[in-house]
Amino acid sequence: MSGGPTWRLATPADDAAIVARCLALYREDPAAAPVPEGHIRATLARLRAEPARGRAVVLEEAGAVRGYALLISFWSTELGGELCTIDELYVDQELRSRGLGSALVQALMAGDTPLWPGRPVALELEVTPANERARALYLRLGFAGRKNATLRWCRP
Repeated sequence: MSGGPTWRLATPADDAAIVARCLALYREDPAAAPVPEGHIRATLARLRAEPARGRAVVLEEAGAVRGYALLISFWSTELGGELCTIDELYVDQELRSRGLGSALVQALMAGDTPLWPGRPVALELEVTPANERARALYLRLGFAGRKNATLRWCRP
């Protein structure tokens, strides 16, 4: 992808572009409840203040942000190491099907990127059943369903 879009660590100057794409992601693939802009900005601020929690990365083309991903760290006793959760991954519609999301995931799998410290023992993500395009991508990349279902409690 020489000269084309590339993934890099996000900076505070990227926040507005990330927020806009995050809101676009939730319009395309809605969450269970609306996600306020304040939650997105708080996530970005927390990742900058505490980089051990994870990273925000952006896809840049010709100086413009064209996508983003939120990569969250989780230590797994079961797997014996650091797991990277791809909490969100979004590429602008006109750049989709060019292998850009795949390139990010494959670089994380190989531990071959300055976007994540070392090679994680596993990558994990969630995808809604209705998002067939994303599900097909992740299956092609070797992701598989897990036997355990995610249960969640949310503070009222």
